[in-house]
Amino acid sequence: MTDRALRICVVGDELVAGYGDPKALGWVGRVAARTPADPPALVMPLAVPGETTTALSARWEAETATRLGQDPAVEARLVVGLSHADLAGGISLARSRLNLANVLDVAEQRRIHTFVVGPPPSTREDDERQAELSAAFGDVARRRQVPYVDTFTPLVHHEQWLTDLAGGDGRTPGQAGYGLMAWLVLHGGWHRWLGLPDDDA
Repeated sequence: MTDRALRICVVGDELVAGYGDPKALGWVGRVAARTPADPPALVMPLAVPGETTTALSARWEAETATRLGQDPAVEARLVVGLSHADLAGGISLARSRLNLANVLDVAEQRRIHTFVVGPPPSTREDDERQAELSAAFGDVARRRQVPYVDTFTPLVHHEQWLTDLAGGDGRTPGQAGYGLMAWLVLHGGWHRWLGLPDDDA
């Protein structure tokens, strides 16, 4: 990490926006609060409700270009926050893989370091299909040596997470659930990715 200004665009659906969190922080706000960059990081969530990877891959570059800019004094980063919208949207596993691969490949061409947060569990789709999609996204990221945080596996049977989903729409968590997601991101290589000291809390 240099002393350049750090700008981080976070693309994804309403999970990126923290929908359903009474504190209006979501996992993104909680992670940003625990990112001790100097100067402080500018974290910009760019959410589209219900967005599939097909829609995300078509819009992310144009939306992040003006925000990340071309200033050599700026360290530009991209976070891709995924969900299971592809399952509801009828998108094949192969297409989901390809969509994420295209995002990561274009980001690499633009020399933007990327971090991927996998889809957390939802009660709207069966666990097997969700597990397959999460594993596929993880494989795509690892093949490109891009950090990937698996949120599905540790949360699929987590009592607090399931309680949060039951109290909402079955897809987006509440305050406790977003806190769990933030913990997984912070302990999934976030600080290392940014070149910052690890947060052991």
